[in-house]
Amino acid sequence: MQDFEVLERLTKAEERTKSNSHRLDKLEPIVNEIHTMSNTMVQLVEEVKHTNETVSSLDEKVERIDSRVDLMERSPADEFKTYKRTAGAAIISTIAGAFAAGMLVWAANYI
Repeated sequence: MQDFEVLERLTKAEERTKSNSHRLDKLEPIVNEIHTMSNTMVQLVEEVKHTNETVSSLDEKVERIDSRVDLMERSPADEFKTYKRTAGAAIISTIAGAFAAGMLVWAANYI
């Protein structure tokens, strides 16, 4: 190769180096911003995980409270059924006792 060709190639290489350096200088802030955004996304994901865990815990607590409320709502109905059953048994016992007493009185009068 001749000196002229070497000089021409060296000049082109220097021009390309300057161009590439300029392009890299333009890209460096963008890369830094992408890095910052990536770190922010990691933090956001961690916060979302924590929020999901908290919501899950609250869901479990709400389900337990819901089951307790159901029990409290059913309690008066269960008590009413018990009172109804007791009253029915008392009425039947009274009627049966009165009938038995009446039969004894009737039997005692005719014997």
